[in-house]
Amino acid sequence: MGSWAGRSAAEIAAAVREKRVTPREVVAEHLARIERHDGRIEAFRTVRGQAALAEADEVASRADLAGLPLAGVPVAVKDNLAVRGESHRVGSAATPDTPAAEDHVTVARLRAAGAVVVGLTNVPELCVFGTTEGVYGTTRNPWDTTRTAGGSSGGSAAAVAAGFVPIALGNDGMGSLRIPAANCGLVTLKPGPGVVPAGIGNGDWFGMSENGPLATTVEDLRLMLGVLADADFPAAEEPARRTIAVALRNPLPGAGVSRPYASAVRRAAGVLARAGHRVRRAEPPYPVTMGVTALRYWTAGTAVDAEGLDPARLARRTRVHAALGRRFVASVRTGAGRDRLRARLAPFLTEHDVLLTPALARRSPAAGPWHERGWLRNVLVNSAYSPFTPPWNLTGWPAMSLPVGTLPSGAPCAVQLVGRPGTEPVLLDLAAELERSLPWERTAPLAD
Repeated sequence: MGSWAGRSAAEIAAAVREKRVTPREVVAEHLARIERHDGRIEAFRTVRGQAALAEADEVASRADLAGLPLAGVPVAVKDNLAVRGESHRVGSAATPDTPAAEDHVTVARLRAAGAVVVGLTNVPELCVFGTTEGVYGTTRNPWDTTRTAGGSSGGSAAAVAAGFVPIALGNDGMGSLRIPAANCGLVTLKPGPGVVPAGIGNGDWFGMSENGPLATTVEDLRLMLGVLADADFPAAEEPARRTIAVALRNPLPGAGVSRPYASAVRRAAGVLARAGHRVRRAEPPYPVTMGVTALRYWTAGTAVDAEGLDPARLARRTRVHAALGRRFVASVRTGAGRDRLRARLAPFLTEHDVLLTPALARRSPAAGPWHERGWLRNVLVNSAYSPFTPPWNLTGWPAMSLPVGTLPSGAPCAVQLVGRPGTEPVLLDLAAELERSLPWERTAPLAD
């Protein structure tokens, strides 16, 4: 059958169920690829080599092997979710190095479905920023190693894009799935509340943060989302025609969008129009205070997550972020800012079924020691390149990123799709239409 690294999760699971390959053979091949290449990418904080092989053997011996949706599929888990027997450090020297007694519910569901956890992936400290670097390494985009993979699920995204695993688990509180997916040429979906169990940090960033899958195909995205949600997300036999708003205006007043991302939106809009959808230019009524509202919630979430940690062991940018956020925690807890934003944007997504925007405003920053740089510089760089994702954490509505075209460097470009509550299946069907018309390269070529 040839190499299993680079195959989709659906292909691997089918082959394992049919006993054309063993879980140990699949996992061993992926571990070997990690060993060869992760020194340059730094996707993983820790790799569970022997433990993963033992888990693979346990999967092979299961009586229900023939019915497992993720039979023998290697997965990576973001290092802010508990994996039994492993510590989760959340990218920080300030967190305890204590092995978890139990799996997070999402990890437990993946394992119950036959997946094998090969490692925990790098994140920026406390998952605050849209770049991934810190005391455990600097995670690079496998398509362009001079650039960050993004954040905060940067290690998980880089692991999938590099072919270290076919799927990975991450989460998204201000864009932390969609930003690295956009950088690394992956598909992802931030579901709405209650679709996938959350339980992230100390209160899910006031309910804004959701767990979700990272994958290279829409089929794998559906498959993993179904396992995480304990529900089915089948493709529609005859997808309905939708009203799609195409928006290019940056949510931050006075800021622009680079040409590749604007072109990607126009290209995707053209495909959807030719497929029979009602596509028209229409800009959401973002309030002029959008950036201020996002900053208040962003910093307040960090303040809560930093409670009880030794400030002296936190990076300076994290300390400043948390200190600023402490003054907003009480007002943010009321949810009034989110309620006002939902009330303002709801009529737009009642008139339109789906919103199509750039996933990012510009290419990702250069990879480097951003954790050693000042707080303001980090915030300005993050805001400049990823302003399109936070509004949909604040509203809580489902949003996804998928690759469309490439940047001048050859790295992937991407668009974002946003829908009303409960429209995850609609977004998946539209993504599948785009995938068929605008197929993307799934895995970055890594030279041995």
